[in-house]
Amino acid sequence: MTVYAVVFDIGNVLLEWHPERYFDSTIGPERRHAMFAAVDLHAMNDRIDLGEGFRDVIYAEAEANPEWRAEIRDWYDNWIQLAAPPIDHSVRLLRALKSAGVPVFSLTNFGVESYEYAQSHYDFLGEFDRDYVSGRMQVIKPNSKIYEMLEQDSGVAPDRLLFADDRADNIAMAASRGWQTYLFKTPQGWADRLVGAGLLSSEQAQ
Repeated sequence: MTVYAVVFDIGNVLLEWHPERYFDSTIGPERRHAMFAAVDLHAMNDRIDLGEGFRDVIYAEAEANPEWRAEIRDWYDNWIQLAAPPIDHSVRLLRALKSAGVPVFSLTNFGVESYEYAQSHYDFLGEFDRDYVSGRMQVIKPNSKIYEMLEQDSGVAPDRLLFADDRADNIAMAASRGWQTYLFKTPQGWADRLVGAGLLSSEQAQ
């Protein structure tokens, strides 16, 4: 089936997202392991991705865990360093698709304010034809509702969407709805998939 639109996850597809790596560099692996064992920071981040306040959630979690107050606040205070660096080849693929006239959408678990913050630092996040951001939609992947909302809003048939995401559960849900999918592992693998789908030439996918 011909692809009409390409859908990009953002974290670890266009933009590296490794909070553990950031804290390894700031407090060391041993303390980082202890902090992540004591506090469910990914659950905290899910609340932001569901639309709760960026600073409010993080600072409240810090107050609830005074032993780790400064470190948890750092998730907000130095957040842009957690969401870095861009994955340059993936960004080139996004722009090559746009130049080729292929509609490109985002479908991302991201907070409302944190996404706006990221857009202020990374211009490519402002280049999607349609943005589907979980914080605005108040539902996160892999809940089937977020995929259904994209389908209904865009008007694109599921089997004409090609979706790249780094998480197998997110890909599985999209595939169950009839989407074409790519489980992202490397930018070159994604480039090859786009070439194989006839959306880009090998030269365009460099």
